[in-house]
Amino acid sequence: MADTGGTTGTTDADTGADTGADADAGTDAGPSAKTRTDRLANRARNPKWKNPPLLIDMSICINCDTCIRHCPPQFGAIFNHGIDVIIIPELCSGCGKCLEPCPVDCIYDDPDWKPAPADWWDEPELDDPYR
Repeated sequence: MADTGGTTGTTDADTGADTGADADAGTDAGPSAKTRTDRLANRARNPKWKNPPLLIDMSICINCDTCIRHCPPQFGAIFNHGIDVIIIPELCSGCGKCLEPCPVDCIYDDPDWKPAPADWWDEPELDDPYR
């Protein structure tokens, strides 16, 4: 399960930023990553997000798409990519809403995440289930 880092677990609906007492209430994520539209356009993760993005282990995944249906649309990070299901780390807040419904427990924290490959960014443009 995603680590909440000792916070209240409450997040801002648009940004996914922690709204708990230890959140950076006085700082602004800037125009590059505040909304999903900004994150799609700039391929940038919101710097206020404290949890790491999540990763799907495709050697375990059964392609049921349950995770896609449970990913909050303000993040919209999970897509079908060929025969794989992917999480674009720049869009994933690490909220963990996809973890519990996954029937095979194939979704993990990705603390050492790397930017998504260029071809993954085609998925939101081709078939965005969150629109």
